[in-house]
Amino acid sequence: MAARKGMDPFGFALLATLTGVGGGTVRDLLIGARPVFWVGDPSDVLVCLIVAELVFALGPRRVAWIEGGRQGRVLIWADALGLALFAVSGTGKALAAGVPALSAVALGTITATFGGIIRDIFAGTLPLVLRQEIYVTAAALGAAVMVALQAVGLDPFVSAAAGFVAAFGLRALAILRGWSLPAFPARD
Repeated sequence: MAARKGMDPFGFALLATLTGVGGGTVRDLLIGARPVFWVGDPSDVLVCLIVAELVFALGPRRVAWIEGGRQGRVLIWADALGLALFAVSGTGKALAAGVPALSAVALGTITATFGGIIRDIFAGTLPLVLRQEIYVTAAALGAAVMVALQAVGLDPFVSAAAGFVAAFGLRALAILRGWSLPAFPARD
């Protein structure tokens, strides 16, 4: 997004950090976690900063090359894996905080998706996840599967693995088959 918008190194760093820690920050603030996960251990922020500056250093031609063709597909699949992972890790953290099941599903979904939403808002674009993509739906499915399986007594690791598979599976099918949700006709 920073490359598409022609941002400077600080813009790259800001958008990468917002994307990387935004969803988990919102989750931690909502459950009252003190400190927020990255405040006590800034290693996640450091990874965001390093990756942002590496992408900036690659230059416009290489970034365009990464976004296109087969390499672009790698980014889409890596994002799908991250979506599934953050959905179940956020759900697990919410459950560990003792929140009700429905709240845990919402918090897992927030963890997986709000970083991208915050990034897109800061970049001045309509968030990708709000435009017909089966993205938030996949995160919510993974979180719901995890919560449901834990509620019936399955081991938390097995429940998390099943939630991961559900989230990744739905997102993968959407990518492979071009699935999207119907959109309401735009009105002025």
